[in-house]
Amino acid sequence: MDRPGPPSRVPANGRAARRARQAQIRDLVSGGAIGSQQQLADELAERGFEATQATVSRDIAELGLVKVARGERHVYASPAELSSARSIDDTLLSRVLADLRIDVRRSGLILLLVSTPGTASIIAEAIDRSGFDGPVGTVAGDNTVLVLFPDEARLEAWRGRLLELQAVAGSSQRNGGPR
Repeated sequence: MDRPGPPSRVPANGRAARRARQAQIRDLVSGGAIGSQQQLADELAERGFEATQATVSRDIAELGLVKVARGERHVYASPAELSSARSIDDTLLSRVLADLRIDVRRSGLILLLVSTPGTASIIAEAIDRSGFDGPVGTVAGDNTVLVLFPDEARLEAWRGRLLELQAVAGSSQRNGGPR
């Protein structure tokens, strides 16, 4: 009785091999269970691909994969997965802006949003859930949120939109709108 042998090896170099390997990487990552480069290299080996950690690292960069939190783990995800999975909703941010007094300050490419003690995490969460483009991240303390930007143009555009939304929320509150 013949036993199946190990999968045939796919050469690690060459354009066709790189395209095939990267297609396998996309497939593996879409399953949502790849948490390290070593795990990815091992899975590729099981599928017959020879890939060093350096090769896997280059492939990850070329494919634009990023690590994201899924449950209690961090796993690789593709930009396509992130854009389709991201829930964009300005409702929470509008409500937060209507309910809280938030002072907007600036330091370099960082906006500081200062409010009352204990409110920073909900402000940061509202920003992260919103449709705002521009920030590369938020950091919440107790009463202060740092909103980080990659460049001046995005900071100014985001700041303008935040102040507009804040003005609308304030006027809605003054006119007896939802609180």
